[in-house]
Amino acid sequence: MHIAFFNRSYYPDTSATGQLLTDLCEDLVRVHGCRVSVVAGVPLLPSAGGAPASRRLISQETHNGVDILRARGTRFSKRRFAGRAANYVTYFLSASVAGLRLDRPDVVVALTDPPIIGLAAWLAGKRWGAPLVMAFKDLFPEVTVLMQDFQSPAVNAMLQRVNEFLVRRAARNVALGETMRRRLIENKGAPEDRTVIIADWADTEAIAPAPKRNPFAEAHGLTDKFVVMHSGNLGLSQSLETVVDAAALLGHEPDIQFVFVGEGVKKADLQARTAARGLTNVMFLPFTPRERLHESFGSADVFVVSLQKGLAGYIVPSKLYGILAAGRPYVAAVEADCEVAALTTRWGCGRLAEPGDPRSMADAILAFYRDSAGTQAAGEQARAAGLGFDRRTQVRKYFDLFTGVAGGVEPARAAAVQRRV
Repeated sequence: MHIAFFNRSYYPDTSATGQLLTDLCEDLVRVHGCRVSVVAGVPLLPSAGGAPASRRLISQETHNGVDILRARGTRFSKRRFAGRAANYVTYFLSASVAGLRLDRPDVVVALTDPPIIGLAAWLAGKRWGAPLVMAFKDLFPEVTVLMQDFQSPAVNAMLQRVNEFLVRRAARNVALGETMRRRLIENKGAPEDRTVIIADWADTEAIAPAPKRNPFAEAHGLTDKFVVMHSGNLGLSQSLETVVDAAALLGHEPDIQFVFVGEGVKKADLQARTAARGLTNVMFLPFTPRERLHESFGSADVFVVSLQKGLAGYIVPSKLYGILAAGRPYVAAVEADCEVAALTTRWGCGRLAEPGDPRSMADAILAFYRDSAGTQAAGEQARAAGLGFDRRTQVRKYFDLFTGVAGGVEPARAAAVQRRV
């Protein structure tokens, strides 16, 4: 079975979406015996080394058995709308051309980076007579509220029409959770019988509960601190200013240390906000390679997961699954009607805080700090919950979905490969 994916972010990009898609594609090849092609862009994040040097419109390479077509686009700064828009449009145009150069796929899959990339995948599907699967990682135009430097009713209406067009034509629409599925059905017109849920994941073998005292913690002076960590992309959706403001409210607790690990468009602003307030209990550390994530996560006592108001069901923070795998509790500053809140309540693995409210977040952190037994119990529950979102389990769900959509392409051969692995 040949599966072709369309998404700008892919290896060696370090964004969460790019890493998860890399997991999925490589496991489909290695574990399930599929042939996989990806129409990707040139990595944009500075921490993603090894970007292709080719200046051709479309270049080809292979990594871990996956055929990659690099569709070249502009690489302007993401801090301004004009730069983001140019990057989106130029990649989309190049990807549309690349899709016509694919060997015939059995299934075409589009993610949502950029939000119009599904149109390129649909064109490729039409060209090759292959069914389309839309795997939604976020929903537009609702997410455009994050673009504070640009608001356009015309652009929002266009994005809404694109989504409505794609969900009606897709053989399956994949949502990350029940709230997102409901948004697709009620707000985009997705057919209920063709809209399914497959959550994101973490590798629960690679990320497991680790001791607090480890090389990462020792290197950064964290072994004797109560560490409140935010790990991952420092982007627009998380309202991370609230975390800095919560740190200011807890400045009187010398043992509590806030740590931001990662890169992103908001990092410079957060650093400036920290410096302007003279905070000494906030630390910024660079992106952590995957092979050291277990140490980084082990250094934390509590994590922070946050999302701006109004985004419940339109974005699902993928960082949650790594936190669960690491067996660490967390404070979730999210709305009640979202996947994170539902999981937190069901498993008792974290505390909920009001999104955008520094005092609510500070109080939840302080409650963990003052209750070591409760913190440990919540961490144990987190690990138990995380085992249900293991990488192997979720990738298998995608494989089964693609096999069904493709009409059962060589299912016996694929099953044999799975047994051998």
